[in-house]
Amino acid sequence: MSVEVVTLGCRLNAAESEAMRALAGGEDDLVIVNSCAVTNEAVRQTRQAIRKAKRARPGARVIVTGCAAQIEPETFAAMPEVSRVLGNREKLLSSSFQRKLESPFSSQGKEIPAFAGMTDRVRVSDIMGVKETAPHLVTGFAERSRAFVEVQNGCDHRCTFCIIPYGRGNSRSVPAGLVVERIRALVGEGFSEVVLTGVDVTSYGPDLPGAPTLGRLIERILRHVPDLPRLRLSSLDCIEMDERLFELATGEPRFMPHLHMSFQAGDDMVLKRMKRRHSRRDAIETVARLKAKRPEIAIGADLIAGFPTETGEMAENSLRLVEDCDIVMGHIFPFSPKRGTPAARMPQVPPQIAKERARRLREACARRKAGWLEGLVGTRQRVLVEKGGFGHSENFAPVQVRHSSESWNPTSISRGSQKERFQLTLE
Repeated sequence: MSVEVVTLGCRLNAAESEAMRALAGGEDDLVIVNSCAVTNEAVRQTRQAIRKAKRARPGARVIVTGCAAQIEPETFAAMPEVSRVLGNREKLLSSSFQRKLESPFSSQGKEIPAFAGMTDRVRVSDIMGVKETAPHLVTGFAERSRAFVEVQNGCDHRCTFCIIPYGRGNSRSVPAGLVVERIRALVGEGFSEVVLTGVDVTSYGPDLPGAPTLGRLIERILRHVPDLPRLRLSSLDCIEMDERLFELATGEPRFMPHLHMSFQAGDDMVLKRMKRRHSRRDAIETVARLKAKRPEIAIGADLIAGFPTETGEMAENSLRLVEDCDIVMGHIFPFSPKRGTPAARMPQVPPQIAKERARRLREACARRKAGWLEGLVGTRQRVLVEKGGFGHSENFAPVQVRHSSESWNPTSISRGSQKERFQLTLE
């Protein structure tokens, strides 16, 4: 059977999963589980996915990689279903997927010491020793109209709740020429939209010659790949939004009017204890500036409910941020203490209270989204159809297309005729 890849977590993981699918393409009967470590629930789901994969294909090798495997390789090496554990560096080496491996240290490189000990079953090196990123940028995506291109990896910041820097390493950027080359290839294959991904995308550039900004990278992409119809960002940090990026986000038609913000909270004391670098006012003013120049921009955001020491009043400030920043796509997490992070040692909010606060945040975002979709009914939208007649408009509104013509152009303009609760229907 062919290689199967199970992906958990972020868009960067999705991009790397496609790269691994290509790298392991010559292997038979292989399941790769690309894990996530952002919450304890994500790690639990990874273990669940491993067991499910082995039950479905008992004769297959199961290789586990990704952030959870990088951070706690011993956990997955102890699972009887697992054939091999790979770190985030090793998963982008084609030799890692072979049945019989070379000497454990032959492909490791002298500059990157072993972190978990290198054996046939565990190949995890010290991610903090990795200085470059994206040696393999995928040139195709199975059954998708949208492609993800990694432009950055790792993170130099140390938010008190976040374990991901220990899974991804320090920030490093992909040279602009490589990014342009890959996007040009994807457009040549027929992809109509590219999403730029990374762990901390807005930190792009300072490690490269000339220290280019993310805004300059996007400007270069749009100039050198004129046939790319749609460019989108996976997420951004409002405090790192350079002026050129702001100009492109508000004035460039090929830059999609949808931004996902890493806000995390709407209370200044919580933000300070999270060790975030922006304030509540920064978040509100950033969105206000964006919408003043381009009113159709849709805002998504990450928000954590029940962060340690969060009081009811602090939680209300985060709840009000949904309205103050017009958040129509909320990615809500009840706080989950990660072993090894400073926040795990802070006074905890009871889990049931955190879950209740998360529920209220989700409901507030759902109401906001429903009102936003209602406002789009009867408007003209350009829709990229992805699969089964489902797609997204430029502002990332979910759309189900019903059309009788098989030759209908998925990027043409249609008119919204009716609305379900959480998606538009175009006919």
